[in-house]
Amino acid sequence: MTSEYTRAQAVREAATNGIPAALADLGSLVRIPSVAFPGFDPAEVRRSAEAVAALAEGLGIFDSVQISDSAIPGTDERGMPAVLASRAARNGRPTILLYAHHDVQPVGDEALWDSPPFEPTVRGGRIYGRGAADDKAGVMAHIGALRALTEALGTDFDLGVALFIEGEEEAGSRSFAQFLSDHADALRADVIVVADSGNWDDRTPALTVTLRGNARFTMSVRTLDHASHSGMFGGAVPDAMMATVKLLATLWNDDGSVAVEGLHSRVAETPEYTEETLRDEAGLPTGVSPIGTGSILDRIWNQPTVTVTGIDAPSVVNASNTLSPEVSVVISSRVAPGQKAQQAYAALEAHLQAHSPYGAQISFRDVDFGDGFLVDTSGWAVQVAREALHEGYGVEPVDLGVGGSIPFISDLVREFPEAQILVTGVEDPHARAHSPNESLHIETFRHALISEALLLEKLDAREPASGNTA
Repeated sequence: MTSEYTRAQAVREAATNGIPAALADLGSLVRIPSVAFPGFDPAEVRRSAEAVAALAEGLGIFDSVQISDSAIPGTDERGMPAVLASRAARNGRPTILLYAHHDVQPVGDEALWDSPPFEPTVRGGRIYGRGAADDKAGVMAHIGALRALTEALGTDFDLGVALFIEGEEEAGSRSFAQFLSDHADALRADVIVVADSGNWDDRTPALTVTLRGNARFTMSVRTLDHASHSGMFGGAVPDAMMATVKLLATLWNDDGSVAVEGLHSRVAETPEYTEETLRDEAGLPTGVSPIGTGSILDRIWNQPTVTVTGIDAPSVVNASNTLSPEVSVVISSRVAPGQKAQQAYAALEAHLQAHSPYGAQISFRDVDFGDGFLVDTSGWAVQVAREALHEGYGVEPVDLGVGGSIPFISDLVREFPEAQILVTGVEDPHARAHSPNESLHIETFRHALISEALLLEKLDAREPASGNTA
């Protein structure tokens, strides 16, 4: 048998040589507009799943590869197609579950894109296109790493592998929990790698160790039985827009921090992160002040937020001298790690009910919850992952908190409580996921793919006597 050093070098070389093919396959995936939201063509999501399944089949390592969906609990609907491939572990080696998703966000205003969103375009060392980073690059990091392992070691390696590429993450993962239940045996693993996060910058890798949760809902504010003339009744009758604006304003203090009793913050130290870096990465122009209190990363990683993400009201083009009877808004609250999302929602609802102006009638619907995540960093798999990241990037990895949410991770924790979960990713702070001109930094992708290939080699070489359970 070849030495462990030679194995690792062979895997690294195969991964490096495989980058062009992985990028070409990524381009093919980006060309498929796989938006899983209602109102978009579900056939494109199916086409994307078929393309991913073909890539998995082409590896020649899996006992089975299937495209599958599961029921959405409480409805007569089924979720979008996911790809599930698996091979059993041998000789006492661990099993790793590799997760990513092949669906993407809607494009939004295409006029804001500098190149067609579904035509991958290389500029300045980056590949631009919807899904180029989030998360088709995650898909290809998994495929590329498995290709490298297979090329270096052959198909007869001992590591167990489950590949789960979801098809509706951006649309809320509504069938995710049911999918886990339906396929629990095929998905059960010692280590789970979720390739749907980011890195400290385009040179420094990270393990995501905290994620905020999310509570999202629609609130309607009604003040009138019907629309009325603003000249005849304005000044005596509160219109719904006025009431909504005043009500929403109670959610924040003057400094922009959240003013809702019952929304918690987490106390934890954060690395140095300057306002200059924030302005650069977030696109915050000179003259616009940051909001909140505490260190910048504490605000992003450990404190709650409240954001109005949508509103149904008369548009500018349809404006008339009318008192609006009802206005609806979508509110998204990022919940600090450690607080249950349902508890946070209860605090928000109580606050809004208590502060409703002029006796306005408010109602709530379309409530969604997703709990945050705190990683136990003491597990053996975390240490192995850090070693692989260091070797792949040539830079020591950092532990990262993320202000965003990956709600389905709480489902993974519940279904597979013994598994060690590693949250990684290929994005850098300039990836602009979910925004126009989303892009992938090519060098970051190269390092991420090599790191994952080295991680797979380390797990395949892990001796059974050293223990392979979380």
